[in-house]
Amino acid sequence: MNGIILYQPQKIAFGTQVVLQLPDDCRQAGYRRILLLAALPLLDTANRLAASFDAETQIIEYRFGEPTVDYFDGLLNIAGEFQPDCVIGIGGGSVLDTAKLLAALCDSRQNVREIFGKNFLKGRNCGLICIPTTSGTGSEVSPNAILLDESSMEKKGVISPYLIPDVCYIDPDLMVGLPARITAETAMDALSHCIEAYTNKYSHPVIDNYALAGIRLIADNLEIAYHDGQNIDARAALALGSMYGGLCLGPVNTAAVHALSYGLGGKYHISHGLANAILLPEVMKFNLPASPDKYREIALAFGAASAGEGIEKIKALSAACGIPQKLSEIGISRSDVETLADLAMKVTRLLVNNPREVTKEDAIDIFMKLVVNNS
Repeated sequence: MNGIILYQPQKIAFGTQVVLQLPDDCRQAGYRRILLLAALPLLDTANRLAASFDAETQIIEYRFGEPTVDYFDGLLNIAGEFQPDCVIGIGGGSVLDTAKLLAALCDSRQNVREIFGKNFLKGRNCGLICIPTTSGTGSEVSPNAILLDESSMEKKGVISPYLIPDVCYIDPDLMVGLPARITAETAMDALSHCIEAYTNKYSHPVIDNYALAGIRLIADNLEIAYHDGQNIDARAALALGSMYGGLCLGPVNTAAVHALSYGLGGKYHISHGLANAILLPEVMKFNLPASPDKYREIALAFGAASAGEGIEKIKALSAACGIPQKLSEIGISRSDVETLADLAMKVTRLLVNNPREVTKEDAIDIFMKLVVNNS
């Protein structure tokens, strides 16, 4: 058995209304200057929390999609002027990733361009708390943060144990108002985390347990939450599945689905969850010969009798939740495929994890199967 190192927050609070613990926890930690980065729809929540702190607070409205390097630099200037001793992120994965990097760099001599890659971040002095409001990235428990470098059209990752939050509050009550489309796309992202960790070349029995549990939770609850966003049990199940997916990211990480999706996000600005959802079944078909036993286990988690049937079940779940099944349905054509393959082949840090080697020709073939005969 290969060795493994597990990193996770010092405190994970999970359950309805656990976010109410936040003010007391901040008080006990002695935080005096708290910066809250909040997605625009969550400003009321951020203001209520800020009013309950015994500390000076500043709220920054996050008004972007997936964060770019330039947008991050602007926020970092604001954070540097405020000099917080704690940064709190409230929102989806993009907000949390940005909050993590703000906490790490707000008083640092390093800039974000220096720390792309693994273990280049030298430390973090500022407290870091994450409050997810989607069930997708698992950023609240992972050592990863992603930014888009617009100069190269590449999504770049920072991976460091210093990016793991000190505390996270996973409160399904905060996810009840999530639109159905975002519910589906983010949950499919979490599903891809679990599947890619479970079938990973560097998989490990500890992570396999998280991954399979996450797969089962999402398989059983995504369609319920998509059609009934007020169903708190389904919301809690998706939140837990997403958390399990996030716990997979540090020790094992993702593979070809994410590598192929990065160009779709970086160049074509397609949301991360949507890109992964469309790519997932086709990449699973490609990988099946390299990991048939694990794909059978995934199929069983979906109530299917064979690996091939399991992949079809995943496609059916995605379609039932309104997700397009072809890249051509979202504006990608045959003429884009070469560029997408080139961008994918740059993401070597993820491609090396894939159970089957992916060449540029393989990437082209996968993309071509997902577009129709338009030019």
